[in-house]
Parts: sequence; C-alpha cells; structure tokens
Amino acid sequence: MVNISTKQRVPVRTQADPLEEFFRRFGFPENQQGGPDGSSGGPRTRETGSLGSGFIISPDGYIVTNNHLIASATGNGTVDQVTVTLTNRKEYPARIIGRDTASDLALLKIEGQNLPFVDWGDSTKARVGDWVLAIGNPYGLGGTVTAGIISALHRGITGAGAYDRYIQTDASINMGNSGGPMFDLNGRVVGINSALISPTGASVGIGLAIPAELAKPVIDSLRRGQRPERGYLGVGLQPLDENIANSLGLPKDRGEIVRSIQPNEPAARAGLQQGDVILRVNGRDVNPDQTVSFIVANTPVGSKIPVDIIRAGRRQTVTVTVGQRPTEEELARQLGNDNEPLTPENTPITPGSAVLGLSLQPLNPQIAKALSLPPTARGVVITQVDPNSDAAEKGLQRADLILSVNQQAVTTPAQVQAAVEAARRSGRTSVLLLVKRGTGPEAFIGVDIAPPR
Repeated sequence: MVNISTKQRVPVRTQADPLEEFFRRFGFPENQQGGPDGSSGGPRTRETGSLGSGFIISPDGYIVTNNHLIASATGNGTVDQVTVTLTNRKEYPARIIGRDTASDLALLKIEGQNLPFVDWGDSTKARVGDWVLAIGNPYGLGGTVTAGIISALHRGITGAGAYDRYIQTDASINMGNSGGPMFDLNGRVVGINSALISPTGASVGIGLAIPAELAKPVIDSLRRGQRPERGYLGVGLQPLDENIANSLGLPKDRGEIVRSIQPNEPAARAGLQQGDVILRVNGRDVNPDQTVSFIVANTPVGSKIPVDIIRAGRRQTVTVTVGQRPTEEELARQLGNDNEPLTPENTPITPGSAVLGLSLQPLNPQIAKALSLPPTARGVVITQVDPNSDAAEKGLQRADLILSVNQQAVTTPAQVQAAVEAARRSGRTSVLLLVKRGTGPEAFIGVDIAPPR
C-alpha cells in the first residue's frame, strides 16, 4: 500500500473592492495587486491537493489508484503533481500512465526497482461473509489496516452503468482510503476501495470496493497504452420498475425498456426499437443485479449475441453485433441534457382537455419553437398538472411533451383519452407514457389510472 498526494493550482474568484470606484472618482490610481513591482499579476490562483491511497502491482513501480484522486478540480484534466510515499516514508514523483473515468481507475508509474508489490485475487470466488482487510490512509494518518467481512456482492449504487457493481464491506473505510487495496485472507487484492455510503461523511460500516474482476482488465489496457475496450449497443435504457411493469402487464425488476435508439449504432442496425423490453442478453437474465449495460460492456467487441425482447406483447430474439463503447464525453453529447430547464410561465400554451390529472393540447409550430423542440416533433403538450395527481408525483410538469401512450403515438388529447380508456377496460391499473422535455432524451413513465367517477 502507498500514500498518494496531489497538488494543483486552481483559480480563485476574487471579489470587487467596494472602495475601487470611490477612489477612481477622486483621481486616485487603481489598486494594483499581483507582482512584486505592483503590476497586475493576472488571475489569482491557489494551491490545492488531495490525499488517497494506492498499491504497487509490479516491481518496477506501476501503481493502481482511483481516477478521482488525480483528476483536476475542474474535471477537464489531471492534477499538476502526484507524489507517492511508500511505507518506509520514501517519496517518489509519479507519472500518470492512463486513467479511465467510467471505472474510476488510474494507473501511475514511479521509477524504482525491486519494489514490494501485490498480486490480484479472484473476486468471482468471493462470498458474502468472507473476511477481508482494507488498507489505506484514512484522513491522511498513514498506513492503516481495518478488518471486516464482505457484506454484499454486486451492489449497485447508481442503478446504471458498466461498473455499478461493487463489493460492499463493513470494514471501516473513510476519506483517504480511496484507491487502497482490499485483501482476502490469502493476501491477494480482491477489490479497490472507492466509495462509502454515510449520512455523516464518516464510516458507518458501508464501504464499497471495485471488484478485481472488473478492475484488472481496465488496468491491463491502460498499462498497454490502450483505451479499455467495452461493448456497446447504442440504446438508452430504463429499469422495469413497478409503475412501468404494471402498464405493460409484466413482472417488475425483470428486464429493461429501451427509451431511445442511437442511429447507425449496433442496436439500430440489428432492428431494436424504442419501447422494446430487453429480458435476456447473451443468455443472461436482465435484472437489477445484472443490467444490460453491465452484460454488454463485459462482452467482447465484435461478438454476435442474442438479445431476447418483448415487443407489442410478443417475445422474440434479435441478434446484435456488439460495438465499441464511445468515450464518456462522446456519450454525454449523444444523450443531451436530462435536466433541461422548464419552460417559463409565459410560454404561449393554453389550458386544454384534461386526462390523468393533466391538461393537454395538441402541439403546434409556435409551441414547438417555444419549447425548443425540433420541427419534426409530434405529440401532445402538458399545459397544467393537478398537484394531487399520480402524474405530478411521477414528476410530469407543464411543457412536457407526451409522444405516445402504451406505445401508441398520440397527437391529440382525444387519442390520449382513448388510450387510457382502452387500458382501463382491459384491466390495466396504469398506462405507459413516453415523454420528452425540451432537448433532453425521451423517457418512459408509468402513471396510475384514476378510477372512473
């Protein structure tokens, strides 16, 4: 285990001098700050840093740690300086060999020979209840060992992503433990301590580590100077929660619904469609512990895999050729902004027909322009939401655009009403709405049907 400290200079926001204008009016020279000769020194900066942990994986000085320890404060690069301190207090300047934002892993290199190093273990054989040791530098105190058991495996904390699959432990993990190794009782690294869940910021016995089975391939790629290779379909997905599952007449927490398809990507080329429910990928069931993103990301690029789906109530299989996952920056550009600001109250939309606790009116060119929607957009605009309705509880808001109801496109409030009545007659307790907000991506929302009055 090693200590990792970083340094970088970050800009400091300066406040205007309240007396500056007063002195200027009476002919006094401006207050010059900065250089020793009184000239302006440009924007002010200050030095900041971070403390964390890491571990050596080779005798010539390759070191594994977390990416967030060496990422710049602005998130657009890396820190200016990284220093590694061994347990014998000897310090080494470190080079950043590579880093991977998606997995929160980074590889450093120090110049040394015959350095003590550790071996990777097999986290696939880890079991709940196994004893583990966590080593790191909590609060910068220096090498500290804590012991505990594996509390859970495959723990997800974000609900999505290729690396949302942690080992949970009750071994005490605090700030400064990030990047440190988690050992099994054979002295092999089965995880990389990366996060903790705590209402206070201190350890409450819920620590999270990246499993070695996910970390080692990433580190191996970085060591070869390559970008980690991950499978990619090119779809936006949502879990099949209770509301969406009820509207489709399917069991909850089994499968994910496709909310968007990226054009010219593997899913589009294979014929997957918006609204398809993915149940199995490459023979593996999709559930909260094993998401589509996880399965696909850990499938070799170029593989042809079967994807079992439900489309319009019928089960079928589609064969997809797995592509290479773009960088996080490219993905962010593709997905747009999920947090598009709401339309101001003076947007020219007027109350319309009411259904599901929503006032609705057809989309027209004036409204589309006001909502920053593309000219090709079709749907029904929400003009008002009953605050006591289930739709309000599900987050629907004024100026949202309803594209479809139960996967049937709608362009008038009457079509929405008809779809809701059809669902009620068939015994459904909720309907599935496809909703778009501003320039953000579409999303499926299950809304309860109020009983007839």
